[in-house]
Amino acid sequence: MYYCARTFLPLLVASGDGVLVNTSSVNGFWASLGPHTPNSAYSTAKFAVKGFTEALIEDLRANAPEVRVAVVMPGHVGTDIVVNSLRARGLPAPEQMSDAQVEELIPRAAQAALIGAGLLAEGASADDMGQMLMRANANFRDSAPVSAAEAATIILDGVRSGAWRILVGEDAKMIDAAVRAKPEAAYDYAELFSGLAAEPAAGTP
Repeated sequence: MYYCARTFLPLLVASGDGVLVNTSSVNGFWASLGPHTPNSAYSTAKFAVKGFTEALIEDLRANAPEVRVAVVMPGHVGTDIVVNSLRARGLPAPEQMSDAQVEELIPRAAQAALIGAGLLAEGASADDMGQMLMRANANFRDSAPVSAAEAATIILDGVRSGAWRILVGEDAKMIDAAVRAKPEAAYDYAELFSGLAAEPAAGTP
């Protein structure tokens, strides 16, 4: 993201118009996936994206006012993130992985954690683990409240409206509202979300 900004900002400035859009996450303002689910590296990266993008607001106002910047913070959007993450690591899709590749991807310690969480059966084979990865990808994509196409529409509409902060999905709006209302309870989950189910999240600034 940083190198893309360094590469494309001069082109946007030279064009005399344009918007740089960086994608953070709901985890760019709330560093959690829930109780007992560490998310340190991902959240650190997404907070950095948000901070860098916000810093560019004043930078561009001072040095290139014809260019705007926006930060996108999606909640759960239906994508093939599992398969795409494997591809980024040079691995094939789960159904095409060898047993050795599956076992390298999910070492024994990770297998034990998955078994403890009830996501994998005791004594699961490499094929079982491959099937689990396929289900995880399909579930993430197909059970999402917002499709990738819908997310794209929300982002483009936000950019066209002049917004610099674009939340994607009612889950992102709800978490944003909760953290803003009770920042000290951001990681006290029962307190953070108490009473929020009855409150509309739409229109949250």
